[in-house]
Amino acid sequence: MNDLHATRLALLAGQTDAATAMEEAILIAASAACAHAFTRTMFDEARSAAALAPPQSPLSGLAFSAKDLFDIAGQPTPAGSVVLAHSTAARADATAVTRLRQAGGINIGRTNMTEFAFSGVGVNPHYGTPANACDTATPRIPGGSSSGAGVSVATGAVFIGLGSDTGGSIRIPAALNGIVGFKSTARLVPTDGAVPLSTTLDTVCAITRSVRDAVTAHEILAARRVVAGTASLSAYRLAVVKNVFLDDLEPTVAIAFERGLKSLRAAGAYIQEIELPELAELANLNATGGFSAPEAYAWHRLLLERSGAGYDPRVAQRILKGAAMTAYQYIDLVAARRDWITRVERSLAPFDAVLSPTVPITAPTIESVAPGEERDDVFFRINSLLLRNPSIVNMLDGCAISLPCHAKGELPVGLMLWHGALHDDAVLAIALQIERTLQER
Repeated sequence: MNDLHATRLALLAGQTDAATAMEEAILIAASAACAHAFTRTMFDEARSAAALAPPQSPLSGLAFSAKDLFDIAGQPTPAGSVVLAHSTAARADATAVTRLRQAGGINIGRTNMTEFAFSGVGVNPHYGTPANACDTATPRIPGGSSSGAGVSVATGAVFIGLGSDTGGSIRIPAALNGIVGFKSTARLVPTDGAVPLSTTLDTVCAITRSVRDAVTAHEILAARRVVAGTASLSAYRLAVVKNVFLDDLEPTVAIAFERGLKSLRAAGAYIQEIELPELAELANLNATGGFSAPEAYAWHRLLLERSGAGYDPRVAQRILKGAAMTAYQYIDLVAARRDWITRVERSLAPFDAVLSPTVPITAPTIESVAPGEERDDVFFRINSLLLRNPSIVNMLDGCAISLPCHAKGELPVGLMLWHGALHDDAVLAIALQIERTLQER
């Protein structure tokens, strides 16, 4: 499956055209492979736009999708819910959507998501759950909350899946579907025009087919140039955090991760194992609910009073926990996080980036976590496992990319490369080298 860069080169060489590429995208988006991936499609508008697309633009009239929490002019913004399905239509596109359009991208549809982005599993009781693209025989979870975004990219329906990442919502679907998800430093991309989960942690970012496409998507969304450099893998100092990140790994994940590290070391990478004792503080730091619950409750409290019965019970349960946090607890949390970030960044200062498994498990079946109180215990256990590793980077206010490290025939496993805030260019530069090394093995 060609990535954005390869397809754009074919367009510029006259080997295909935007209209043809769009028809191929629509064919996949309308197929069974994308069942429940889209909550609304704009195929006719996309065809018309593709016919007029300038091939010299950065996205050359190629398809992207937008997570259901982004404003699109003239449409309501349901955010995966039914309680906002008939809300007032947006007057303008979200900034992220505008930037992709201005770069020549064409939006073919709104993608399904966990209701209000509050879960890493990807299950939606209102619009159905899209099946992971990796296994056509056994329907598996897509990961969330950007579930439809991940499936839309992994099936080949779009080249960029615009989404958001508050605790792993871009990287989890990327890892479970075997594609690439880059979470930038949160402040680099505007969040206006997006329904918030946590105003502290939300990051607008994208899922792509390759790391070089991730660079392009980030440059467009952040309106900045990435200075990736040309240094070889051996020029960087990498760390592997042994505590927490490597706990309770499923055998498939452990084998793929260790195999990936072996390949990187063979290619000349310097990799040092370290421990971050500060990770032991996270449980107490988030004991009163963390940022997502109280910040979500502040946004949802009136809507819950009016329409609470229409919420996914698993989502409502988590939002309502935010009602219990006091003002002083929230202020203490802000200060404690700031101190924690300072100390973790000091520990990571000798390294250019850190390597971890993106998530400790492969994709479970949809049936095992489908809506129903009898499966709630399993659902919340899986959700906790999926969020554990990536959410640490959000708490750090950092940046991270997930790229596939599994072998052909295996269930997808993501390798996460990460660091603190504003290390985005280094993380992307190293990820380009890692991707090349893993593909050559």
